[in-house]
This record gives sequence, structure tokens and C-alpha cells, in this order.
Amino acid sequence: MIVTRHISLDKDCIEKIEPYVQKHNGNFSAAIREIIDEADKSRSSKNVAIIDNSLFKWMLDEMNGLLVPENVLDELIDPSLINSMRKLEDHLKCKFKELDWDIGVVIKSDKDNSPSNVHIEIKGHNQKIKLIACILSQYLVKSSAGQSPLEVVSVSESEGYINIGLSKTNNKDAISSVINFFGDMDEVTNAIKSNPDFWKTVINRHVLSNYNMVTIHRNYFEDLLAGKIPMGEIAIETMARKPIHEIPLKEMLSLVKEVYETSRVVDRVEIDRESIIMFHNYRNTDVIEKLKKSLVTLMEANGHLYDAKSTANMIVLDHRPDVGIKINEIVDNLKISNSRVDQELIVFMAFLKGLKDMPDISLSLTVLGRRIGKSLMQEYEKEKGIKSWNMETLKNAFEIIHSKLRIESEWIAEKKNLLYTVRKCNIVDEGNTIDVYACQTIQEVFKGALNYAFGNKAWFEIKKSLIKGDSFCEVLIQLS
Repeated sequence: MIVTRHISLDKDCIEKIEPYVQKHNGNFSAAIREIIDEADKSRSSKNVAIIDNSLFKWMLDEMNGLLVPENVLDELIDPSLINSMRKLEDHLKCKFKELDWDIGVVIKSDKDNSPSNVHIEIKGHNQKIKLIACILSQYLVKSSAGQSPLEVVSVSESEGYINIGLSKTNNKDAISSVINFFGDMDEVTNAIKSNPDFWKTVINRHVLSNYNMVTIHRNYFEDLLAGKIPMGEIAIETMARKPIHEIPLKEMLSLVKEVYETSRVVDRVEIDRESIIMFHNYRNTDVIEKLKKSLVTLMEANGHLYDAKSTANMIVLDHRPDVGIKINEIVDNLKISNSRVDQELIVFMAFLKGLKDMPDISLSLTVLGRRIGKSLMQEYEKEKGIKSWNMETLKNAFEIIHSKLRIESEWIAEKKNLLYTVRKCNIVDEGNTIDVYACQTIQEVFKGALNYAFGNKAWFEIKKSLIKGDSFCEVLIQLS
């Protein structure tokens, strides 16, 4: 409908209108319509700050990998719109039109209210649609929590186009999905903001040292100072959020690479199928040997046997499932005879005589000995009804075990310390000949037993050993 009105304008108004009239080739009505449209846009965007285009692009780039704070999210999109996907889509289209962003958005769902599956298509400028995809995904996950939580299951991108898929799940997985797809830098940024002085100092030290700083867990460092072989389990278990023995091998290898590289314990880690290759620049052979043993122990805790070799600047770990299978057979055989301590010891003593038939003997002894030590303690625990271990119960257990193995020993227990001395050992000293393999295995059995009883709280030192040429063996055990 066209409405005709007679109006009068003074000279100043006519001069302001003149550029629009010329633009529309003298069409006064078209000029007035454009002026009205611009006034309407100005009125609609009165709360929108005008930002220089280059500054706006930089801000969008800086937002990449960060999530929008919840209070800002609530102001951007009304939380009640979650009750209708159709109204949410209409609201977004109006919002983008007001902002003059030239963004196209389509929301498809199996239901308008509390949908189980949602599909979103966003078209427009790459930087803008990435921000919108993040905001919209955050909104759907946050607003659907508690009733019908939606999880981001897929995000695909191409030039000027983003496709997002969401489906019904639980609140924990829903929140994690937003972080995985859109907020990979959010936790890092928040950590730095919460303690800027600390992180500024840490970063400066790494930069000034050309990244030769080493960052390790306090317990790992404590083990180093105590002369123990650190395992690095804590950092890996924390990242995996599950016990180390439950981590699949493929995931474990990936975590080993990430932890050892980012901590700068080694320079670089390469994973070749199931093998681990670590490059380092350590010069001390004892340090290299300790690092190698810690890696073997770490993978053993994960349930996998690895053979380790080292060169001047490289440690190579090869997966040996064949030896692992052999060890599993031996341990399983120990448990066939009704799982009694005496029967296990009989099988164990028979096995010691045939150690030289084992492949890769030195590595096998370490793993096998610890497995048997753990098994012996478990069966003794069952027979004696032991609920918790202390120095006294450990002393009693080994006095019985040693007597059955015909080992003559003396035990002195004082609070958190236990000193025991082996005067005669028929297993390792048959015919006055030291069986090095058997002796090493018994030592590893003892380590496995200690680890089962006390975990990382136990520490022991071999003060004297028949292998070293001493006339007897002496071991000091301490509890932290």
C-alpha cells in the first residue's frame, strides 16, 4: 500500500537528502526509503559496538580454541529457546541479520523439543562461522543438561561451511565433547589467568634455556633423589584418568610419547607400531641405564613386556609378547595346584633350575620374579587371613617362606625398618657355585612381594650380595 503525504522541508534537510536522490537517479521515494532503512538498522544495532574490521578479525582468531563464559552465553541466547529448535533457528537468523553478518544457519532435529539428534549447518565467513559453531554447540550442551543432554559427536569443515552433529548422551560426555571439539585451549588459558606470575616464570625459563628444562612430578623427583627407579606412572594415570593396567597399549604408547616429550625428560619419542624409540642427549651411562629400566618397568606395569637396548643417544624398546606369553604360562602353572603357598614354592624351586632355557634371560628374570613375588604374597595373605601388611607381618611371611626354601636368614624389625641377613642359601649355592640367574630371580621375587605389600611406600637397599662376592647377603627395607 502506498500512502501519499505532502511534506515541507527546509534547505538543510534537502541538502542532506540530495546525495540519496542522486544515487537513485532523481527517485525521491527510493531515496527516502533508503534513509528509513538505514535509520532502522542504526536503531536495531544501537547496543552493538562498532569495531574496526582488522581488529575484529584478530579478536575472532584469538577466540579459536576458547569457550564463551556461561554468563556471556546466557546473554547471547535465551536459555528457554532450548525448548524449541525451530524458535532457536529463527532467533539466530534474526540475530545475524541485526549484526549484518551474512550468516546462514539451519537446525534439523528428530523432535522440536528435547531432541535425541540434532544436525546444524552454518554457512558464511570462515572466522565467524567457527565462533558461531562454538557458541551454538556450547549453548545446546549447556541448556540441554539435566533433561536430555546433547553431545557433540562430529564437526566437519570446508571453505565457508561447518556441519555439526549432536546426539543424546550423559552430562559428563556432553561437557567433554565441547571441550574436545572447541575448547582445547580453554583449560590452558584459564590456568595461566589464575596464576599468571607462576606461568610467566615457567615459560620464561623454558624459553631462556632453549627448552632444556625438565618438568616432572614431585613423586618422580623424590624417587630420583632416593636412588630409586622412577616409573612415571602418576603423570600417565592422571592424563588417562584410569589405572595404568587398564590403559590399552595403543593409548599407552601415545601417552608415553606425550609425557616424556612435554616433560623434556627426553628430546623426542617415536612410536613404530608397538616399538618405542627415545632420543636423548644424556652423557652419563648410569642415567641412561636408569631411564631404560624405568621405561621397562613402566610398560611392565601396563601389562606388556619390552626388551630395551641403548646407544649413545637413543633408547629402543621392542615389544616382546612371546616372552610375556611364556611368563604368563609359568605364573598360571603356579596357580594350578589349588593356589597354596607350599605348592607354589615347589614349582618355583623346580623352575629356578631351568632358568637358562628362558629366552632373553636378564629381562625375563625381572618380570617373572616380580610376578611370582606378588603371587606368593597373595596366597600367603589368603592362608593367614592378613588384612594389611606391616614390617612384622612381612618378617613372619618371609621367615616361613625362607625356611621352606632352605634359606638360613636372620631378621631384625624396628618400627619402619627391617634388616635381614642371609647366611646360607642352598638354591643359589649348590655345590659352592653361585647361580647368578637364580639369585637375580630371588631378588626380583622380593621386589615383587614388597611392591604388592606396600606399593611405592617401600624402599630397600642391597648392602651385601653373594653375586658381588660377599660372603653373605644383607638387605635393608624402609617404609616411608
